[in-house]
Amino acid sequence: MKKLYTLEGNTQKLDGGAMFGNAPKAVWQNWMKVDEDNRIDLACRSLLVQEENSDSSKKNILFELGIGAFFDPKMKQRFGVVESEHLLLTSLHKIGLTHKDIDVIVLSHLHFDHMGGLLSAYEEGQPAAALFPNAEILVSKEAWQRALHPHKRDRASFIEPLINALKNNPKVHLVESSNHPLLGDDYHFHFSHGHTPGMMLTEIKMPQGPIVFCADLIPGQAWVHLPITMGYDRFPEKIIDEKEALFEQILSRNGRLFFTHDPVCCCGRLIKNEKQRFVLEDCQQQLIAQVD
Repeated sequence: MKKLYTLEGNTQKLDGGAMFGNAPKAVWQNWMKVDEDNRIDLACRSLLVQEENSDSSKKNILFELGIGAFFDPKMKQRFGVVESEHLLLTSLHKIGLTHKDIDVIVLSHLHFDHMGGLLSAYEEGQPAAALFPNAEILVSKEAWQRALHPHKRDRASFIEPLINALKNNPKVHLVESSNHPLLGDDYHFHFSHGHTPGMMLTEIKMPQGPIVFCADLIPGQAWVHLPITMGYDRFPEKIIDEKEALFEQILSRNGRLFFTHDPVCCCGRLIKNEKQRFVLEDCQQQLIAQVD
């Protein structure tokens, strides 16, 4: 049996124009409110899957770690991180867990806003400590290589202390295929390259249809619309093709999409509307011990 939990992490404010690529503000401002600096609110959300076996033992699988709270005050302001406390740890505590209880972490890619929670919260004069000591960590081999050898365009997305924490961790596993023995047959990886090389989206098998952890291929419900991409994407046209291919697969199996960055909707079921456009229905704000 699987139980699904939404875990909210630290939130972020980023420039709306950057988040919506070449879509004009006249279009995207209908979906997102902006502040005085033209920034929109973004979640940095994780998904916890808790598997309970017949002997009552449990396995805690955490998909991503959010942006965390490790930045010093100057960098925190630059990257629009809102809170100072490590909210992912708070979210774990609310369901009776600590970072030491996580057995497996799946990282879609290694941009700091998807793995920053690996480090402890900032304390002046103190180095950040690596958390989650008991977790095996899965990341694609191609994403790992990109983090070690970033392009000038995306170098700022890879933060050295985070990457170094993985370099020194013997529990890191580099994934090259669509499955991994640490997860089993109920988990399947889709690989995407339009945002960053080797981004790994996990499809989780559920009785009522699969749920896909969308990472930055589809940051939130506004990006379900095929032409909408981010300014941060390497290849916008490739992103659109990758979304469409994934959507056709998921639609045929009554699947749902899980979003890391949508400030309101964490999950929704993919459908086609009367105009044959991909849209969501049944958007949920959170999952709390949801059992399918």
